[in-house]
Amino acid sequence: MGGLGLGEAATYGKKKKKDRHAYHNVEPTGSSQAFNGIPQGGVPASAYLNADPSVVPGQGQGGQFLNQPITPQMSQFPAPVNAPFNPVNPASPAEFASRNGTADPGFSANMQTSAQGRVDPDQIPSVPRSRDAISQYYLSHVYPTFEHHLPPPASVSFVAFDQGNSSPKFTRLTMNSIPSTSDALHSTALPLGLLLQPLAPLQAGELEIPVLDFGEIGPPRCHRCRAYINPFMVFKSGGNKFVCNMCNYANDVPPEYFCATTPQGTRVDREQRPELMRGTVEFLVPKEYWSKEPVGLRTLFLIDVGQEAFNKGFLEAFCGGVMSALYGGDENPTEDGQIKRRIPEGAKVGFVTFDKDIHFYNMNPALDQAQMMIMPDIEDPFVPLGEGLFVDPYEAKSNITSLLSQLPTIFSQIKNPEPALLPTLNAALAALEKTGGKIICSLAALPTWGPGRLFLRDDGKQHGGDAEKKLLDTEHPGWRKAADKMVQAGVGTDFFLAAPGGGYLDIATVGHISASTGGETFYYPNFVSPRDNEKLSQEIIHTVTRETGYQALMKVRCSNGLQVSSYHGNFIHHTFGADVELGTIDADKAMAVIFSYDGKLDAKLDAHFQSALLYTTATGERRVRCSNVIASVSDNAKDCMKFVDQDAVYTLMAKEAASKMTSASLKDIRGALTEKNVDILAGYRKNFSGSHPPGQLVLPENLKEFSMYILGLIKSRAFKGGQEPTDRRVHDMRMIKSMGALELSLYLYPRMIPIHNLAPEDGFPNADGHLHMPPSIRCSFSRVEEGGVYLIDNGQNCYLWMHAQTSPNLIIDLFGEGKDSLKSLDPYSSSLPILETHLSAQVRNILEYLKTMRGSKALTIQLARQGLDGAEYEFARLLVEDRNNEAQSYVDWLVHIHRHVQLELTGQRKKEDSGDSSIASNFAGLRPPYW
Repeated sequence: MGGLGLGEAATYGKKKKKDRHAYHNVEPTGSSQAFNGIPQGGVPASAYLNADPSVVPGQGQGGQFLNQPITPQMSQFPAPVNAPFNPVNPASPAEFASRNGTADPGFSANMQTSAQGRVDPDQIPSVPRSRDAISQYYLSHVYPTFEHHLPPPASVSFVAFDQGNSSPKFTRLTMNSIPSTSDALHSTALPLGLLLQPLAPLQAGELEIPVLDFGEIGPPRCHRCRAYINPFMVFKSGGNKFVCNMCNYANDVPPEYFCATTPQGTRVDREQRPELMRGTVEFLVPKEYWSKEPVGLRTLFLIDVGQEAFNKGFLEAFCGGVMSALYGGDENPTEDGQIKRRIPEGAKVGFVTFDKDIHFYNMNPALDQAQMMIMPDIEDPFVPLGEGLFVDPYEAKSNITSLLSQLPTIFSQIKNPEPALLPTLNAALAALEKTGGKIICSLAALPTWGPGRLFLRDDGKQHGGDAEKKLLDTEHPGWRKAADKMVQAGVGTDFFLAAPGGGYLDIATVGHISASTGGETFYYPNFVSPRDNEKLSQEIIHTVTRETGYQALMKVRCSNGLQVSSYHGNFIHHTFGADVELGTIDADKAMAVIFSYDGKLDAKLDAHFQSALLYTTATGERRVRCSNVIASVSDNAKDCMKFVDQDAVYTLMAKEAASKMTSASLKDIRGALTEKNVDILAGYRKNFSGSHPPGQLVLPENLKEFSMYILGLIKSRAFKGGQEPTDRRVHDMRMIKSMGALELSLYLYPRMIPIHNLAPEDGFPNADGHLHMPPSIRCSFSRVEEGGVYLIDNGQNCYLWMHAQTSPNLIIDLFGEGKDSLKSLDPYSSSLPILETHLSAQVRNILEYLKTMRGSKALTIQLARQGLDGAEYEFARLLVEDRNNEAQSYVDWLVHIHRHVQLELTGQRKKEDSGDSSIASNFAGLRPPYW
């Protein structure tokens, strides 16, 4: 167990007469009223990122502790540990030298504080170290899903061997051993839930998901609870009955499925039956599972051809991206003369452009070129084409390529400033109504024309409170109705949004369509043409080619004694107990399912969970993707703590918090996350962790880095305090709701890799053929060396930060001859040139590896040169262990959490009765002046 020796920290915060205890003698006086939430005297309120409110004029550093009597209990930092990194005032060489060294001693079992009562930042749990250590193990080992009960961390690359329990890539339980009663679960304060990514991509070396066809009768199912056949169902009566593992009902085996059993009770043909051997399988299903005749996926591209899209170069970049997605790069036919298809056989594409009119294109391959049809009636648009709107992209290749390459020229003369988006979406829905399918839409300006026009709701003044909450959701009936109709028709929408000069796009309303239909928004808050073209193009390729299903229904079943209490994610869920409905579902989307008890579980039996996703594949087959998970049940909750999956716990909490954003205030949500963090650690300390001196923070082995991830969540764009454009808030909130564990892990704690001191073998394959990755370092400016160059990647963007004193030789090695200073580099470059130097090969290989370990966003580089690029502020935001984003540094955060854990243990923690709702009381805990 890691115990942190954190002495008694002083408490700041609102005082009530009744809770004056011995250590509450710190009464706010003078300008230190800031602790009561009023800005400090002499600190100008500032909306800028680089303002550092802890530096008060005339008070030097340590302004955080103004006029505070130092009490004996206050062993905690009378001076700040590390001055927060601030791009405006770079550190002097002397300051660099005085910062903590980079020594990384092993994570000792019992961490004591040093003589001054300081916490040693090297001793607190390190996310990069835990990731790197385990990823080495999985280079040479597979993960057997049944023998091991604790999946590898989400950010680690591993090969899973499916032994009947589904791979963690598809399903992660928060606890792989479940307490038998709800009281026991309550004592751990952990959520009991399942993180589900039904179509997650597989890695090389993993077995394909078997596709099974049971003909007209469909897969065998339990008659009582409708669970599908799976490896945990027991056959008895010589193979005539099977007992359901969910509801224990004994079903008759259908005659065509009958097979004799061995004396041990297993079926003779078990080895030949994937559905009795594998945790994740697909069943082809007969007609009674169809809502309409399944056809290949119809993809309709809606392209914004308005003035902004043209001027920004977004139109040209989008058309180029679509061409490379359909035909990219592999012009040469394969051996048998066939062109390699990027999209499956049977799938078709169509094109519509829009400004204030809607233009349909007849792409029929029999025509010499595409025919454009203009729909001027946007009040009630109809589809003017019967045939020819949807074509096979390989038969109509010449028409499609000529149209896409001419669009920028055709519309260069028209340049209409106001797009009419909602009528276009309704027309697109009319075109897809009969079949279902997918819409991919680009937009570069606020759609202010026609029915459903939007206006500038966010003037930047409604900061905090209910006014801001309204901006995070859409009230607009037209848009809500369109989203509902799309889901009914089995249509999902992906948006590519480029904000003109960072302007307002009302993503809350526009993105509501993609959030309800299971789609995704790709948002470029400041689209700059040459720099972001590569990213845009890669993301279009990804959204067109990743595994996608449409017209989907999702249902999760669990053992007797448990029930599903809620689903969280991007979809429509009409009534409690109904199936979750999705227009489209793709490989990157995940959802959270939370369970509650409706009885007591039997510790002699296991708990079973089964998710079933009914969907139509891109090739036009109706299938059910079925994943089965099993967890042991224990009467002793202490045993369960050994099998907690940290990634699943914070991912579930993040998804739940994100779905609360439209109903609760951000301050309450941040407070609730903190409360939950304290509850979990206090519950562990109270109930399960032997005896430790009270000055130590004791962390469960499997939740060591948990507090850091929660801090990362509180600092994320969705939840952070302070000013943040509502577009970015909403976009990140919806993204968190649909992210898988890998993507969220990087988003909350980015990967930071120094590339100025790579060992010669880093970035090259080792003897086994695995890429030798350099160790990543903690995201803190105290780790940054003078003259250093760092890659930092949070799964959304990747920045290359270069210190002002970077060696010219290193710059030449990375960027080529003639580029020997930071100023000579092109700020709009998005990739590294291919050079013969050792360093260039290393860094390009590392980037190629990072491209394989991420969610749906493409990896391109953005330069953040010290003192030159605005992206440096983004780099500073990603250093989540420092004090930034309106929240504490990692060390202060642990001290704060520990303080509250101690108050909880001594029964002095004040908590309003919040029932067991997830939004806990807004605690008056440590409220630093910059909160």
